[in-house]
Amino acid sequence: MKLMKNNLWKSYSSLILLMIGIGIGSVFGIFFPEEVRYLKPVGDVFLNLLFVTVIPLIFFAIISSIASIEQKGKLGKILWVMALTFLSFIVLAALFTIVAVYLFPTEAPKVSLSQEFHEPTSDHLSWGDRIVSFFTVDEFYMLLSRQNMLPLLVFSFLLGTAIRKVPEEKIKTFKSFIDGANEVMKALLMIIMKAAPIGLGAYIAYQVGTIGPQLFGFYAKPLTIYYFGGLVYFFIFYSLYAFVGGGRRGVGLFWKNNILPSFTALSTCSSLATMPVNLEAARRIGIPESIANVVISIGTTLHKNGSSISSIIKIYVVFLIMGWDFFTPMNLLLAIGITIFVSMVEGGIPNGGYIGEMLMISAYNLPQEAVPAVMIIGTLIDPLGTVLNSTGSTVAAMVVARFVKQDDIEIGVEE
Repeated sequence: MKLMKNNLWKSYSSLILLMIGIGIGSVFGIFFPEEVRYLKPVGDVFLNLLFVTVIPLIFFAIISSIASIEQKGKLGKILWVMALTFLSFIVLAALFTIVAVYLFPTEAPKVSLSQEFHEPTSDHLSWGDRIVSFFTVDEFYMLLSRQNMLPLLVFSFLLGTAIRKVPEEKIKTFKSFIDGANEVMKALLMIIMKAAPIGLGAYIAYQVGTIGPQLFGFYAKPLTIYYFGGLVYFFIFYSLYAFVGGGRRGVGLFWKNNILPSFTALSTCSSLATMPVNLEAARRIGIPESIANVVISIGTTLHKNGSSISSIIKIYVVFLIMGWDFFTPMNLLLAIGITIFVSMVEGGIPNGGYIGEMLMISAYNLPQEAVPAVMIIGTLIDPLGTVLNSTGSTVAAMVVARFVKQDDIEIGVEE
């Protein structure tokens, strides 16, 4: 019993402490609205530390991940089918969520979070100019600004790919530097996140004091949409994916063997901790080991259905708080693009959801006051999000096995 309590505390301590900080900040904002301006600098310091960490963190994390793919398993048809499967699942999850928030709209707060920022439109720019500015810059130093995180992602992917093209003996030192820098930046983020309960608590106190308690009533519907929609996606879409991978028998095998991974993900809130259980589930389902090892291992980092759903919810929530229109073609396309990047970036970084939120803030040119709002959503949806993220790689492996080997594979083994 004591061991179980220790494991639960280890898995959920950051979530519990963050909720305590948010709760204390909320109470302070309600009862002392005139004093919250003194707390805002504390929140600003925390957010600024996150902002200055995010650029090198993403840069090294993506390069390291892409450069290491070749070492994790076979390239060729498995990787191509896997990439298309991951991309399809992430986009479908995003589109499903867009439809959900459109059909079940949330009423915006009566007072916007910020009246001084205008909706991110650029009517004077052509579509071509917008695409160029979203994904590229014309000076290297501009990549080091958080205002240009999408171009940074593109450059990091290309650099990671370039590393794979060079013989190992020629880049051993450079590769070691990239991997070491990635570990250092992750450790730095973990240090900064120790202050999250205080920093976010101070910012929430400021927001509650200026906007009012209505802010928390406003969160109820988006959270309901996420949990209800996430469960629908989990049972309906994963069943469809399992059917594609193995027919009716595949659906039965997937759900029979997905119980333990689901509860492991729920209890640990860690996709990485769930990976060994997923690999065992894949073996029992009958997925070839050569495919399961590649898809599930890489999918733990690069394939996040739960993150895809939460990314759309977060963007939608911030647009409501800002009083902007989310359902414009450009905003929706950018939301899907951000979701794809976020789903791939989050897995290799501790508290990766916060990095995804930084990317969202950058891409839409949002004020930093929007960060705590999406962090609250990210904190509250973490358990179900982990279940969707981790177990989605198993069903993805079924689909990859189906299309890689087709007639050579029969899903299912005798236990």
